[in-house]
Amino acid sequence: MSSATPVTVEIGQPAPDFTLHSTPDQTVSLSELRGRPVVLVFYPADWSPVCGDQVSLYNELLAEFRAYNSEIIGISVDGVWCHAAFAGDRKLHFPLLADFEPKGDVARRYGVYEASGGTSQRALFVIDADGIVRWRYVSPIGINPGADGILDALDKLPRKQGSSS
Repeated sequence: MSSATPVTVEIGQPAPDFTLHSTPDQTVSLSELRGRPVVLVFYPADWSPVCGDQVSLYNELLAEFRAYNSEIIGISVDGVWCHAAFAGDRKLHFPLLADFEPKGDVARRYGVYEASGGTSQRALFVIDADGIVRWRYVSPIGINPGADGILDALDKLPRKQGSSS
C-alpha cells in the first residue's frame, strides 16, 4: 500500500499558487506567470537516473513548449544549491524550484507528496493562461512519463492573443 497523498487538485480547478526559490535570492510565483500556460513538473530528486533523463528531455523540447507560449518549471524537494549544480551539469534552460522548506509544501498542496520517501511523486500538471488546471498525470516513480501527454494537453488549450500579467 502506498503512503502517497491522493491527488487533490482536480482538472478544472484553480491551480494552488505558490512562491518558491529558484536561486538563493530569487523566487518564482505561479501567479507571476498568469497569462500564459504553465507546465509544472514535480519530480522526486535531482541526480537520480530517471529524473535526469526526464528533465533533460524537457530541456531538449523547450522550443516545442515555447511554441505554445508556455513556461515549464521543475519542482522537487531538493534545495537551491543542489538544483544549481544539477541544472548546470545538465545545462538546463528552465527553472528548477526548491520545495525545500517547509519540505514538500507545494507538492502537498497539489496532492503529490510521497510521505514515505520524503519526496514528491513524478507528476505533471498543465495549467492554462487563466491559472486553471487543464491536465494532470502521475507517473509510476521509476517511469519517465515523456512529453507526449504535455504536448497534447498544450495543443488542446485555447489559443489567446497576446499575454497579460
